[in-house]
Amino acid sequence: MAGPQKPPKSRKKSKPGLIIVHTGNGKGKTTAALGLAFRALGYGWKILMVQFIKGNWKYGELEAAKRFEGRLEIKPMGEGFTWDTKNPERDRQKAQEAWEFGKHAALSGKYQMVIFDEITYVMSYDYLAVKDVIEFLKSKPSALHVVLTGRDAPQELIDLADLVTEMREIKHPFAQGIKAQKGIEF
Repeated sequence: MAGPQKPPKSRKKSKPGLIIVHTGNGKGKTTAALGLAFRALGYGWKILMVQFIKGNWKYGELEAAKRFEGRLEIKPMGEGFTWDTKNPERDRQKAQEAWEFGKHAALSGKYQMVIFDEITYVMSYDYLAVKDVIEFLKSKPSALHVVLTGRDAPQELIDLADLVTEMREIKHPFAQGIKAQKGIEF
């Protein structure tokens, strides 16, 4: 008669990719997402950031990304501040193009983290359907980390996310008449 059986060695379960939301009226949502990207770069991850609002303006993060060529890709796909739009139909089209690009890239298996920067703005303007974003997130590759930024994150997104941080403005130099500064706001 054999002795008691040993339980099988448990395999280390793979950790799921997280859905992370940075929202709120305070400054720092994109900056926090870039901080996550910077940390992940330390482990050799490949990261994509799709920027829904920022366009062909010069941003510090674009210059920094050049130093991580092949590992950090930032795609500004917007045309500027949509709340000041002269052509909402074009903004809607640009938002759809950015979404399709980002979604396709996220499904490619090439990246460990995909950041949808300022996506909540285009959702709140009805340029991108919340249900489409939620549907994608529910079926994303299991190991993929997805970060979504912007003010006024919809409740459905907050409910689905694994981590939600709200940036709250307490004081901002703009209120004192100080304009946006290179290296701080852009």
